[in-house]
Amino acid sequence: MKVLVIGSGGREHALIWKISQSPKVSALYCSPGNPGIAELATCLPMRTTALEGLLEFALAEKIDLTVVGPEQPLADGIVDLFQANDLSIFGPTKRAAELEWSKAFAKEFMERHGIPTAKYRIFAQNEIGEAKIYLELMSTPIVVKADGLAAGKGVMICPTREQAGKILDGMQSQFGAAAGRIVLEEFLEGEEASVFAMCDGKDFVTLAPAQDHKRVFDGDRGKNTGGMGAYAPAPVLTPDIMRDVEEKIIRPTLDGMAAEARHYKGCLYVGLMITAEGPKVVEYNCRFGDPETQVVLPLYEGDLLDLIEAACNSTIRELPRPVATASQSAVCVVLASDGYPDGYPTGIEITGLEDLNEMKNVIAFHAGTKMQGGTLVTAGGRVLGITAIKSDLAGAIEDAYTAAARVSFAGMHYRRDIGKKAFVH
Repeated sequence: MKVLVIGSGGREHALIWKISQSPKVSALYCSPGNPGIAELATCLPMRTTALEGLLEFALAEKIDLTVVGPEQPLADGIVDLFQANDLSIFGPTKRAAELEWSKAFAKEFMERHGIPTAKYRIFAQNEIGEAKIYLELMSTPIVVKADGLAAGKGVMICPTREQAGKILDGMQSQFGAAAGRIVLEEFLEGEEASVFAMCDGKDFVTLAPAQDHKRVFDGDRGKNTGGMGAYAPAPVLTPDIMRDVEEKIIRPTLDGMAAEARHYKGCLYVGLMITAEGPKVVEYNCRFGDPETQVVLPLYEGDLLDLIEAACNSTIRELPRPVATASQSAVCVVLASDGYPDGYPTGIEITGLEDLNEMKNVIAFHAGTKMQGGTLVTAGGRVLGITAIKSDLAGAIEDAYTAAARVSFAGMHYRRDIGKKAFVH
């Protein structure tokens, strides 16, 4: 098979790494890719939003399967475009992907189909006055969300009504069209977790549950980020809770989407809060999560292409059970640029990666890197995801941090507590 992966981050590096292990692969491409991906696949110059260029390449090269990494091309309709040209592509259509590209749609969808989530109200940009009145009725902290895609930064948790009001005033200037509508939401108490469901429109299988670490600093302090690290499996998702997630959230989500003529094929990421009342949906993503992919895929012992093809061909129920296993543990520590998640410098030399070669259970997934004059340098806020796999979580944590300490670039920072929440359980 000729396979094309779209994207350039740590998630796509993990996808390429896993797909490259399939005996079915004859040629592997990534657009635009990164230096780490370039060691496993041929990188192409098209950006993820250059849909016509990607289509032209896929047709010319007779690509057998395309896998979409980031959310923007899904929201732009790349799946619809490729399917209209008889190309196999893994991901939801634009209408199905509205679960991610419109938080307002997702909240209303969950209400229609009885899927547990936080209480909420939706306000248009010209209803900020009404939104501020509603704030006075809400308990604190208050969650403020931009409706549209905002690169993972469109959710703010406000400890006071005053802060929430100030954020409402600045939403349009900060997020533009993505804040055309605003969701005000109750704050859910509990522990967060992530579940990936591989869906074929009707049936699904779940992969190892994971836990992300969104806040920039240890102890879940500071601003939200795209994710500072993750581990899997997450023990907060016990077998009983996973059963609830599958029966009360994923199953009604797929059935509801089908009933609304939005049949969902692809990876459905369910961001959860495990509350005293049971699991509730914090958000949907319509693709693999980042950095959870960097810990979930190393624990999947099957051929990922088999799973993706089954989702594309609506044959998931024909797969042998159990599909996913998690006999080991994986931990990913994200190495970030100075200043992230706010402004940060780029073009800073990265050293020490060659020292990880002797650690056979460690993978350095590239996220924001590039080659500059033959030197590997930083090119993003989240630069590398150092992932370790081991039979026990404590060992995986130790190896991930040992490896992270061998890598260096000026201003590098990372959380020191990835995975520690697991030991509460």
